[in-house]
Amino acid sequence: MYEHDVIVVGAGGAGLRAAIAAHEEGADVAIVSKLHPVRSHTGAAEGGINAALREGDSWEDHAYDTMKGSDYLADAPAAETLCKDSPKETIQLEHWGMAFSRDDDGRVSQRPFGGLSFPRTTYAGAETGHQLLHTMYEQLVKRGIKVYDEWHVTRLAVTDEEKPEDRTCHGIVAYDVQTGQVEGFRARNGVILATGGLGQVYDHTTNAVANTGDGVAMAYRAGAPMEDMEFIQFHPTTLPSTGVLITEGVRGEGGILYNENGERFMFEYGYANNLGELASRDVVSRAELTEVNEGRGIEDEYVHLDMRHLGEERIIDRLENIVHLSEDFEGVNPLEAPMPVKPGQHYAMGGIETDENGETCISGLYAAGECACASVHGGNRLGGNALPELIVFGKRAGHHAAGKDMEEAQITTGKEGEYELGEVDSPVELGEAGIGEDAVADGGTAADAGASVSGSDLVQRAVEDERETIDTLLEREDGIQQAEIRERVQKSMTRNVNVFREESALKDALRDIREARELYQQVFVGDKSRTFNTDLLQTLEMRNILDIAEAITLGALARNEFRGAHWRKEYQERRDEEWLKHTMLSWNDGRPELWYKPVILEGENKTYEPKTRSY
Repeated sequence: MYEHDVIVVGAGGAGLRAAIAAHEEGADVAIVSKLHPVRSHTGAAEGGINAALREGDSWEDHAYDTMKGSDYLADAPAAETLCKDSPKETIQLEHWGMAFSRDDDGRVSQRPFGGLSFPRTTYAGAETGHQLLHTMYEQLVKRGIKVYDEWHVTRLAVTDEEKPEDRTCHGIVAYDVQTGQVEGFRARNGVILATGGLGQVYDHTTNAVANTGDGVAMAYRAGAPMEDMEFIQFHPTTLPSTGVLITEGVRGEGGILYNENGERFMFEYGYANNLGELASRDVVSRAELTEVNEGRGIEDEYVHLDMRHLGEERIIDRLENIVHLSEDFEGVNPLEAPMPVKPGQHYAMGGIETDENGETCISGLYAAGECACASVHGGNRLGGNALPELIVFGKRAGHHAAGKDMEEAQITTGKEGEYELGEVDSPVELGEAGIGEDAVADGGTAADAGASVSGSDLVQRAVEDERETIDTLLEREDGIQQAEIRERVQKSMTRNVNVFREESALKDALRDIREARELYQQVFVGDKSRTFNTDLLQTLEMRNILDIAEAITLGALARNEFRGAHWRKEYQERRDEEWLKHTMLSWNDGRPELWYKPVILEGENKTYEPKTRSY
């Protein structure tokens, strides 16, 4: 068994920043990641980092834009924390050597982005995430922080008290991809989940194949609630053939969207009369699909994004990577012709419920980055707010886990504050699907009821449970393979739980997910080897995809309104009187329990009164 003060799961932007912060506080910290750090999906982020750095801008304006962009579902303490801390953290990156793009006078460049009232998006060409990732990895190496890369974390070691708020996380269990060994990692102070996104729930996504929602699902099954899972961002500009992202920076620099008739439809049809292409992402995505659905799309699938008028010099200087992506994946040279684009799953606004210090309701368990929900983004994330979320909340989680004294959080976690129970009309039974008879319910890997064991013993027991699970998978000789189940779920989610949602389709998705859960009971692994067994790893990931897909769909069915990225055919208006509240899901004896808690609109110096959102 390995032992450290703080264990960080995931080595993207949030994980690296958390590890550096914990090390700064003197903790013995280690990262456990199924990928090498510089292979993390943070490296695919193109756009930039929102930070109020210039005269005429302020963190207060940034916070207002964030709350408005969230459609007033973000919690003000979290949004304000992001906006207050982002300038300092961005400057820290520059001091660490991050190669930001610069103006002629030497200042770090900033450009307009969707939903912003000021051009505050700091960037490094069209590869900001790549630069950020390598800059922080250098700091990791400089500090000698231990990295266990290509270790796939499969479960948390959490005690089994009845109330999740009374539980404690003592460590993790991980599978060594190189050797096939299953080992335990004991965390003396805390475990920080920084596992990134969950895009592989869909079949058209900007997310990497590794983004299977592992951290969110593991925390959920251990007792930490999921928050606002129905809010999925569909980025308006992805390449149709692959889902590869085309940065919002193209539109920030002046790129224009056209329909089949050559009309600049964002203005022509009144989708966003003021900001046009720079409206928030949910607005632009709905506009594009409306154009396609009304017969003005190109080949009934996509629209055109044109940046030729910007000139070759400016494009190569600021957007060179986009030229290569378009040429490589669509065979279109954007210097000579417009690029085909359509909406694709991009980001999850929801995730593991945390406070503004990254703490969950389970003692010793933290989360930061896309897998967490503080809630900074509410119903819709603004472009340029994801990367500062990584560095701001990664740092705060790292400091807190390492024992630094911090201000008391204003956001409560678990059922400690005000809440109400909810109901939803599901056409099928929800929840539980394990391998064989030993499906994990609640914490699952703890002592016998009432027994008291040490943290190390708890971790060892979790290791033994995981070894048994993996042995069961490898010993089974026939059944169904995970790839078939995964394809069914992904296609159903893309068909039924996309930009436009309606009750009948959401119920169809729940039926498909139930069927997939039952098929998963007979899943088997064709590759019986112990080393670099991707079939086994993807089979383990499939369990997480099932839990995540069900949570997204269940939340979407329960929320009877249109807010942010969540559009319902039956409820095409925002209903503040009923729905200024977060959708919460807890794992209760193997079943999802639905409940709600109120949104916090009271900030440091003002209350963010909900207004009609227009761009």
